[in-house]
Amino acid sequence: MPEEGGKKKAEEAAVAPEAKRPRQEGMPNITPNVEFDTLAREWRCKWSPDDDKASLAACQDALTAIIAEVKAIKGVKGVQRVVCGGCNDFKVIVSIDPAGHDEWSAAKYEPEASFLATLTAIKGVTQVETQTYTIMPC
Repeated sequence: MPEEGGKKKAEEAAVAPEAKRPRQEGMPNITPNVEFDTLAREWRCKWSPDDDKASLAACQDALTAIIAEVKAIKGVKGVQRVVCGGCNDFKVIVSIDPAGHDEWSAAKYEPEASFLATLTAIKGVTQVETQTYTIMPC
């Protein structure tokens, strides 16, 4: 039969290391145990498989046209593009530090308006939307 001390050590080892991580001073949080160091602005739409996926190709062209400008925004940590061939999603996720986000938000997320207008004008593109959320490694 295992000793009581061994059981306690096994239980402690089962707790994920990040759950034990102390709160980092100055890091924003939503609740005391839900902190974050990155915000993300997502631009998304649905594309059509019609015409050999021409709308998807046009979405990529629209992103290619602005990618350097987006990456140059103060505080941007990275830009990711997500495409799902099953549900026809095209998503662009711009990760940015909180201070940079505040500045970018005040500037109305430029070049967001022109990018979304370009997506909206593409034949076969629907459900053009945006969302802001936090990202934090686990």
